[in-house]
Amino acid sequence: MAVAAAPTQAKTPRDALVMAFQIDDIITLDPAEIFEFSGAEFAGNTYDRLIGYDYQDVSNIYGVAAESWTISDDGKTFTFKMRPGIVFPSGNPMTAEDAAFSLQRAIVLDKSPAFILTQFGFTADNVKDKIKAVDDMTLVIETDKAYAPTFVLYCLTATISSIVDKKLVMEHEQDGDLGYNWLKTNYAGVGPFKLRQWKPNESLTLDRNDDYWGGAPAMKRVIIRHIVEPATQQLLLEKGDIDIARNLGPDQLSTVRNNPDTYIQEGVKGAIYYLGLSQKNEALSKPKVREALKYLIDYKGMEGTVVKDLMTIHQAFLPKGFLGALEATPYTLDINKAKELLAEAGYPNGFKVTMDTRNTSPIMEMAQAIQATFAQGGVDLEIIPGDGGQTLTKYRARNHDIYIGRWGPDYQDPHTNADTFARNPDNSDDAKSKPLAWRNAWDIPEMTKLADAAVLERDPAKRAEMYLDIQKAHQATSPFVIMFQQIEVAGVRADTKGFIIGPSFDDNRYKDVTKE
Repeated sequence: MAVAAAPTQAKTPRDALVMAFQIDDIITLDPAEIFEFSGAEFAGNTYDRLIGYDYQDVSNIYGVAAESWTISDDGKTFTFKMRPGIVFPSGNPMTAEDAAFSLQRAIVLDKSPAFILTQFGFTADNVKDKIKAVDDMTLVIETDKAYAPTFVLYCLTATISSIVDKKLVMEHEQDGDLGYNWLKTNYAGVGPFKLRQWKPNESLTLDRNDDYWGGAPAMKRVIIRHIVEPATQQLLLEKGDIDIARNLGPDQLSTVRNNPDTYIQEGVKGAIYYLGLSQKNEALSKPKVREALKYLIDYKGMEGTVVKDLMTIHQAFLPKGFLGALEATPYTLDINKAKELLAEAGYPNGFKVTMDTRNTSPIMEMAQAIQATFAQGGVDLEIIPGDGGQTLTKYRARNHDIYIGRWGPDYQDPHTNADTFARNPDNSDDAKSKPLAWRNAWDIPEMTKLADAAVLERDPAKRAEMYLDIQKAHQATSPFVIMFQQIEVAGVRADTKGFIIGPSFDDNRYKDVTKE
C-alpha cells in the first residue's frame, strides 16, 4: 500500500532567531550617532546603559550597569555606583571611567542625538568636569539646573547613553576622532548580544554574548534580513524560512492571524506618524494653508485600510501613555473647509508641492492616499520616493517641501517630543540644535520658552497641565500634520516565544526568545 510523502517545511535553526525587517534606515552602528529606529533596536540588544525601565511600567526605573544612584538635595548632582563584575567581550572590565568616557564622547562628537545630553548644560569644554569618574566604581554627573529628576534619568536610558569599551574604542582612534570612523561599522559594547556582521540594506547578524552578566540568551544567533516587501515577508514566515516578520501590512496580518502555524504579537509604541511642512516653502508657510492640509487627510479611511492594525488616530505630539498627552482629535477629512481655507490664504485653485517619501510599506501607501485627498482640495502633490537614508538626509538638510515621517521618543519623558516638535532655539541654517521644528524652519521663540519652563517643573501634575497647553497651541498652529500613533505588529511562528515589543524601539528585545 503506497503512502504519500508528507510535504516538507523549511525550518530555521533551533538556536537562531531569524527575522525579516526593513533595516535600510541603519546608517551607523555608533551609539553616539544612532538616531534611527532599526539602529536603536540594534543598540538596545547589544549595549547596556547605566539604568533602564520596565517596558510594561516605564515609571519603574532600575539599575543596569549602575547598581544604585543618589540625587543631591539641590537636584543637580547625580551619583551612580557601578555594578561590579561586568566585563566587555574584549575582556576589559567595565568601570565608571567607561561610563564617563561614553557620555563625554557623545557630547564631544556632537552628532544628531547629542542634544539629549547637551540640554543639561554639557559642552565639549566642560564635560570632563561635569561628568567624571571619581573612582573605578563611582560616576558623578552634574547638571546646570535642577530639572525634573525623571527627565535626567530617562535621558540616561536613551541610545546615546550606551556605554562603550573605552580602551577598545581608543585603540581605533584616528586623528582625534575618538574611534568614530571605526565604530560606525564595528562594536564596542556589552549586552546580551554582540555584533557579528552588518551588510547595509542586506542583513544584520548578532552573536550571543555567552558571558553576559545578566545571563546568556537562549538564542545563539540573531539574523535580521532586510526584506522590503510585506508579501515576501509573509511568504517566508508561512514557509518557516523566518521566525518573525516585522513589516506586515493589513492584508498579510489577516492571513497570518488565521494561520494555526503563526500568531500576531503587538504593542503600542510611542512613535507617531506626521507630515512636516517646510516653512521655507511660500505656500506652506501660510497658517491657513497649514490648517487646510490638516483637513485634507482621510484619517479614518486610512485607519480602516492601509494602516489597519498598524496605527491608531492621534493628532498631538505627545503619544498616549506619556505624562500630559493630549488625546483630542479635532481634524477629519473636510474637503469644503479645506478649500475655503486655501481660498482665504490666496490659493483658490490650489498649488503644487512635493513630498519626500520612504519607499517602504505602509509609508508609500499612506503617501498615495494623502496624494488622492490633497487632489480633491486642489493640491497637486508629487511623491518623491527614496530609501530611508536618502529621505532622512534630505529632510535633515531642510531641502524638502513636505516630509512624511515617523518619530519615536528618545526617552520616556514628555520633554523628548516637546523638545523636537515644540522647541527651536535657533532657526538659522547653521544652528547647533536641529530638532524637527528646525528641520521645518518653524521659528517659535515663545513656544520654546514654554517648553523650557515645563521641563523645570518638578510637580508632575503642574507639569502635565503645562504640556497640555503647549500641545493645544501646537495642534492648532504648527506645520506638523500629526496623524497616527503606531501599533507595532509582528507575525511570529507558533514555536517562537519571548520576543518583546516595547514602548520605544530600543525596547524591542531578543534576549528572552525561545523556541519550543
